[in-house]
Formats: sequence, structure tokens, C-alpha cells
Amino acid sequence: MQNWRIKLAHKKGVGSSRNGRDSNGQRLGVKRFSGETISAGSILVRQRGTKIHPGVNVGIGKDDTIFSKIDGIVKYERWGRDRNKVSVYFAE
Repeated sequence: MQNWRIKLAHKKGVGSSRNGRDSNGQRLGVKRFSGETISAGSILVRQRGTKIHPGVNVGIGKDDTIFSKIDGIVKYERWGRDRNKVSVYFAE
């Protein structure tokens, strides 16, 4: 009679988890607040959609980022009943 060496599992099989993934934040939001002195080209707001609209001396990028066109002071204002806008005015 032959002696067969049979290897049996000596560790319990472990199931894999389907959790544990997440994407990085998009770093959206207001970057410069009202009353701050800024330089031209500064990003004021990073957003998805026009939650805040561009006002005076301010441009908007294709990804809805609002940026300053001039050196000056940031001012957030109401625009109509339900909208907000951001403008940049010359520092006096």
C-alpha cells in the first residue's frame, strides 16, 4: 500500500470586501472672501454650475471657475431675489 501525502487547506478562505474605495475631493468652494485684496488672475470661487455669478471685473472659466480680471478688493453681492454675484473693485 502506498502512502499518499495529501495537502489539505490549513487556512480559512477569506472573502473579499467590495468596500474601501473613494475618490479624492474636488477642492471646490470660495477661495477669496469679501474684503480681501487680490491680484489679477486670482481664483475667487471654484464651483460646479453657476452657484455664484460673475459681476464687475470678474471672468468665468469653462469649468465655472470665477477669477479676477484686475487687482482690487473682492465684494460679494445679492443679485435679484435668489442669486449671488462676486465683483472686484479698484482699491482706493
